[in-house]
Amino acid sequence: MTFTGVLSLATSPLFHSESPLSSSSSNKVCKSTCLSCSLTQKPSTSSSSEQPNDSQINNNKKFSYSRASPSVRWPHLKLSETYPSPPQTQFTPLVEDAGFSTQLSDSDSESESKEEDNGDVGFAASSLDKNDETQLVLGRPSKTKAKKMTKLALKRAKDWRERVKFFTDRILGLKSDEFVADVLDDRKVQMTPTDFCFVVKWVGQKSWHRALEVYEWLNLRHWYAPNARMLATILAVLGKANQEALAVEIYARAEPEIGNTVQVYNAMMGVYARSGRFKRVQELLNIMRERGCEPDLVSLNTLINARLRSGAMVPNLAIELLNEVRRSGLRPDIITYNTLISGCARESNLEEAVKVYADMEAHNCQPDLWTYNAMISVYGRCGQSSKAEQLFKELESKGFFPDAVTYNSLLYAFARELNIEKVRDIGEEMVKMGFAKDEMTYNTIIHMYGKQGQHDQAQQIYRDMKMLGRIPDAVTYTVLIDSLGKENKITEAANVMSEMLDSGVKPTLRTYSALMCGYAKAGKQVEAQETFDCMIKSGIRPDHLAYSVMLDIFLRSNETKKAMTLYQEMLHDGFMPDNALYEVMLRVLGTENKLETIEKVIRDMEKVGGMNAQVISSILVKGECYDHAAKMLRLAITSGYELDRESLFSILSSYSSCGRHSEACELLAFLKEHAPGSNQLITEAMVVIQCKAGEFDAALAEYSNSKGFHSFSRSCTMYEILIQGCEKNELFGEASQVYSDMRFYGIEPSEHLYQIMVLIYCKMGFPETAHHLIEQADMKGILFDNISIYVDVIEVYGKLKLWQKAESLVGSLKQRCKTVDRKVWNALIQAYAVSGCYERARVIFNTMTRDGPSPTVESVNGLLQALIVDGRLDELYVLIQELQDMGFKISKSSILLMLEAFARAGNIFEVKKIYHGMKAAGYFPTMDSFRIMIKLLCRGKQVRDVEAMVSEMEEAGFKPDLSIWNSLLKLYAGIEDFKKTVNVYQRIKEAELQPDEDTYNTLIILYCRDRRPEEGLSLMHEMRRQGLEPKLNTYKSLISAFGKQKLLDQAEELFEELRSNGCKLDRSFYHTMMKLYRNSGNHAKAEMLLSVMKEAGIEPNFATMHLLMVSYGSSGQPQEAEKVLDNLKVTGLDLDTLPYSSVIDAYLRNGDYNTGIQKLNEMKKGGLEPDHRIWTCFIRAASLSQQTSEAFVLLNALCDAGFDLPIRLLKEKSESLIPDVDHCLEKLEPLEDNAAFNFVNALEDLLWAYELRATASWVFQLAVKRGIYNHDVFRVADKDWGADFRKLSAGSALVGLTLWLDQMQATLFLLCSFVSLFSF
Repeated sequence: MTFTGVLSLATSPLFHSESPLSSSSSNKVCKSTCLSCSLTQKPSTSSSSEQPNDSQINNNKKFSYSRASPSVRWPHLKLSETYPSPPQTQFTPLVEDAGFSTQLSDSDSESESKEEDNGDVGFAASSLDKNDETQLVLGRPSKTKAKKMTKLALKRAKDWRERVKFFTDRILGLKSDEFVADVLDDRKVQMTPTDFCFVVKWVGQKSWHRALEVYEWLNLRHWYAPNARMLATILAVLGKANQEALAVEIYARAEPEIGNTVQVYNAMMGVYARSGRFKRVQELLNIMRERGCEPDLVSLNTLINARLRSGAMVPNLAIELLNEVRRSGLRPDIITYNTLISGCARESNLEEAVKVYADMEAHNCQPDLWTYNAMISVYGRCGQSSKAEQLFKELESKGFFPDAVTYNSLLYAFARELNIEKVRDIGEEMVKMGFAKDEMTYNTIIHMYGKQGQHDQAQQIYRDMKMLGRIPDAVTYTVLIDSLGKENKITEAANVMSEMLDSGVKPTLRTYSALMCGYAKAGKQVEAQETFDCMIKSGIRPDHLAYSVMLDIFLRSNETKKAMTLYQEMLHDGFMPDNALYEVMLRVLGTENKLETIEKVIRDMEKVGGMNAQVISSILVKGECYDHAAKMLRLAITSGYELDRESLFSILSSYSSCGRHSEACELLAFLKEHAPGSNQLITEAMVVIQCKAGEFDAALAEYSNSKGFHSFSRSCTMYEILIQGCEKNELFGEASQVYSDMRFYGIEPSEHLYQIMVLIYCKMGFPETAHHLIEQADMKGILFDNISIYVDVIEVYGKLKLWQKAESLVGSLKQRCKTVDRKVWNALIQAYAVSGCYERARVIFNTMTRDGPSPTVESVNGLLQALIVDGRLDELYVLIQELQDMGFKISKSSILLMLEAFARAGNIFEVKKIYHGMKAAGYFPTMDSFRIMIKLLCRGKQVRDVEAMVSEMEEAGFKPDLSIWNSLLKLYAGIEDFKKTVNVYQRIKEAELQPDEDTYNTLIILYCRDRRPEEGLSLMHEMRRQGLEPKLNTYKSLISAFGKQKLLDQAEELFEELRSNGCKLDRSFYHTMMKLYRNSGNHAKAEMLLSVMKEAGIEPNFATMHLLMVSYGSSGQPQEAEKVLDNLKVTGLDLDTLPYSSVIDAYLRNGDYNTGIQKLNEMKKGGLEPDHRIWTCFIRAASLSQQTSEAFVLLNALCDAGFDLPIRLLKEKSESLIPDVDHCLEKLEPLEDNAAFNFVNALEDLLWAYELRATASWVFQLAVKRGIYNHDVFRVADKDWGADFRKLSAGSALVGLTLWLDQMQATLFLLCSFVSLFSF
């Protein structure tokens, strides 16, 4: 067998790319099937301590590389088949099979090269080509011996080849139920021991089972003498077939004198080297020396190969290995260097490869083509395609001709960078030079397209490959499965697996790993485990990745028992979980409180893994085993390791979160004593632990006390935690200060901290500062992947109406990114909307429509909001129509936005129209929309609509909240529907809602209006017990209600309570108290209140003086009231009819009609026309006059003043005056001070006094119709049979009573009629 180190690297894209075996995070799609198991023989029962990797796995359809012959390798040179072998090529063996190093003959070179295997170091059984059939142990032959061969020797060489080929063809042609003995027992030609060695070797190339059968047959023959040559041959065959257990068994039972040869040792070391079992190779090398068998260069090259395959390279490993060879008294050859460079290529370790290459030149070992190929490969793996291309050009200048391996290595370098165009050019040049694209080329291209997610293109390349006669191998299928698995295309990957099995290609370890990773990514634990079991049954031992994937699956599924069993197997086979997997394991064990198992795992990490206490402590921290981590941290400190900041902070954080502050302090005290050089870190830790413990004030205090002494490290961790705490506690100013301190000390923020500070400044309303931080991060190469950072800044700019700066930020994003994210566009539209910039928002909307990304509902709503803010509600429907014409579907949120806009504008008509349209379209408003509509309708006193909407809301599954019930309370209280108000309050209690201030205040005011102040006062006490404080208006209503109920003491008590509590009372409170004193006849107190009012800093106004005058008038002191009027005249203020009406009413109430009429005339002379106030005073006085003549004097005086309606009602026919009365009431209705109500009351008193009951009746009904009187003044029609005459004057109440009796009589008559009809 010949060396394939670099070739194997160049042919497998999985080695070049991020190998599926190199990362447990790689995901594959796999197919669980028993067919893959059925293709294999009975699994090996070996319990070896180290496992082979997937490069050892033989496919039952072996990939054959036919470019060994020079005429094939360099077709453009037109070489013949007899062209002599080139000097030391990539196929030169690193370790020769059985120790024989004779060169291959020209005719045999190609066939021998076809045996190359990706996992082999380079065994060559070419020594078996010797025609000396009796030689059992051969040394290195002379290079000139072939030239001295006689014709007889040549004939013998031809004869033995024919003999070997004859037996090989017959054995391989046997059926499965036939035996090798059938062929060998019937020997038609004489065979030598050397011939049998070749038979075993050639048969083993196709079937290791048959080769082993030949070997066993020979050992059962009494005439056969075992020899080292045959033993080395069968060991090589079994090693290539990944049958390590059988190889170990055969080696163990071999006779000592046969096995104790350097060739056999080398062969057995080659078996172990294939699987990277460096320890076993070392042990065998030591045994060789103990038994007096001196290792040769082949032995050391095998040792080097085993070490390189056993695990990751440590720094300077390659140079150390070279020095080891020299210390053994041997000189490294080209094979040694090529092996090392190939190992560096596998590890993508450019630094080590360059060192080896430099050492090679320093020791005058000339590089060959395969050296260049390996260096091109390692440069390609490390992403230096330009350097790889430079080496490609250099090797041509050195006289080497690039072969297919060279082209494939260079092609891979650019494929790794996904440079499709360059890959295409190299492929075309390769074909132009006579090298057809082979399996390796196609595998690399397929893998490239797979990494780009162009799976259709990868599949097309795969089909082209098969159509051109290239046979896909295990690498091809594995690449496809791997790439499909990473894209979660499980079905497609499963189809590829089926095709692989159908084509007879046996899945390799990498294939199974790809399947398991795919299932793991898809969350299919069962299928992943079945795949793992199937791999074991097929005779393939798991590698580190396979173990890691299954262990991770078991752990994340909380199948701890299975996980720990697998973990022990993993350790037994020489694999250690990586740190991340240990973290998961420890976290699961800690969750299940398996402390003993955790202790055992820690011992494994210490003894088996060789980890130090500091590393173990870090892993334990990440695995959330903080108590164990603290112990290991103490051990690490006492062992001289530096204090690890992150581990310490995590342990302290755990203690803090559990309230174990004393243990945290003990740990810090221990560290302060044993790690004096970490005082800065310990001080910093104290701040951090206090933050984590929620003692944020203490943390800030510790920070403030220490920051002046520069006692903090250069890490931003503490600052970041402090700032996060400030953000959490909404201490944005303190966060800004901490950040300023951090920058002052020259500490660079992390990307996360930049994001936090941008968010904090946005919350503080400083978008310019946030924008500046983004620019700072940008200059340092930090680009935020989180687009919401930019969106937040734009939104704050919008809220502050700084849309120009929002535009600037979006502009910078456009320059940096090919496409602007949809969220950014929407945020900019919203920024325009806040300022009502509809036209600008529309430009962005149109840009999104034209260039993408397409607008969303948020974009549409932004346009609507812009029109709403700009007050252009009438254009909303036009915009909606335009959007619908453009193909946009108007969403529910857009409709709700319009509804709420019209609701805020108080447009009840549009709100109803939109609401009914929503219901017709099957949409129902949200809770907020219902709330807004109900409040609007309540303000508009749309009682029926409100009640209907509340019912619909409840039918839609929404429960009215307290704010809705409060709106209903205010509605019913406003229309003085006390019954429904009480019902609403009852429903609030039934819903177990807690009344708030609005609820209590509304109810108290309602009780006051219903003249039930005692109940209102009781409710106020309950309100206070709930921790709620009544509004001043509530106090005022209570005071007024107590006054109307003649409960002056309670009113005064409330008033004095407010004054004593320091409440700032406005003028209306004093006016209310003056009314109370006036109505109670306590005029002295009213006069005194005027002084108190002035002392409180409130100057009396017209209303105050009016109340004083009314008080004087009520007390029968019209002259005093007139004095007040005269004082007002002296001030030079413009007076209206209010003070005159007070004086006139005082004289009229006192029976001094002439003076009252005189004051009326004076008012007219002063330029004031009488209004409703004067009319009401004269009409009321006329209704109360003792003589008809006095009444007519008063009414005639009013008639002379321009208002003749009252006198006409007394003298003319009433029916003709209905329009005039209605017109008068229409004019009075919108006026303040209950003008219409007081006027009708006075008019009803007059009409009743003069027994004009019919006229009084229609005037009363007209007042009800116009809403001057309450609509439910009598409720016979509602079958309530009640009436409410409160607030009506005496005449109005009598008229109402008459009408109520008439309605009751009519209803009783109808009832009797129905009864009579029923009886009839």
